[in-house]
Amino acid sequence: MNPALETLVMALQEHRVEGGEVLFMGAEPHPDLPPLLGWQALKPLADACEVAGMELTTKPTGKFSTVLFLPGKTKEEALAGFAMAHDLLENGGRLVVAMANTAGAARFEKELGKASPLLFSVSKHKCRAFAVSNVEPWEGSLLSAWRDLAEPQKIPETSFITQPGVFSAKHIDPGSLLLAAHLPVSLRGNIADLGAGWGFLSHVALEKSPNISRIDLFEADARALDCARKNVTGNVHFHWHDVTKGLPETYDHIIMNPPFHTAQSKDVDLGKAFLSVAAGALKRNGTLHLVANRQLPYEAHLQELGLRSRSIAEDHAYKVIFAMK
Repeated sequence: MNPALETLVMALQEHRVEGGEVLFMGAEPHPDLPPLLGWQALKPLADACEVAGMELTTKPTGKFSTVLFLPGKTKEEALAGFAMAHDLLENGGRLVVAMANTAGAARFEKELGKASPLLFSVSKHKCRAFAVSNVEPWEGSLLSAWRDLAEPQKIPETSFITQPGVFSAKHIDPGSLLLAAHLPVSLRGNIADLGAGWGFLSHVALEKSPNISRIDLFEADARALDCARKNVTGNVHFHWHDVTKGLPETYDHIIMNPPFHTAQSKDVDLGKAFLSVAAGALKRNGTLHLVANRQLPYEAHLQELGLRSRSIAEDHAYKVIFAMK
């Protein structure tokens, strides 16, 4: 169980935050939560909420007496979330935030306290839960700046659109750049981009390979997928999907920059799960093109999966691997 979620639930019980319509931003399931509406951009967590019986929305609208918020990993995402929560509160409503101390809980508590006086603060499980209301207007310049952070943004010197909280929101990921430089012009047929993010690799593949019939983008973060819809054009299909659950069909080629982090920690098994799904979804003689951190032991796993692979390029941090089924 997420310790920040445990701290949030404890704070709700201690301070009798109950009644009215409740929205949970960054929702995760917990047996002691009251009936509420959840919003969760990450597909695995959204699936867990649905299994637990939570009602979910893809885009929060309306007004709520209470907004609960578990922020993501970046400063911009958290501050933009504060503004979003403010705009969803009814008059006299309360925002309750919970974060791990290692994610900067004390710093964000102080930042939110600049906009509105704190109602309470609870520390437990190496986390902190804190709350404000909108009985009095929030500090206008801060609120305006936080709203601006929530707007789609363009990566400098490119036409690519991103938003806070998605992977590589401020620049093109250097690993993806290395893979893009080594994607062949001979890709053809139906392609899958696993963990497609905001669509950079699919965009490059379509530019380099005129014989691609279709690209399917699979991405677990709904926000990144919304950006990809702006960044990738042509015969493309967008799937909000947890790749580790498998793919619905087989493909001539697969491209990917697989993730290897779960929350704040490294998780090599997540990357290996992507490789296993890719191996199962490739047609015979299909090819896999991926980039990974140099130290990750993916070649041995590909061999176990029955794929022939070799490293075709590398730099100080990344390697590009080509594999064939």
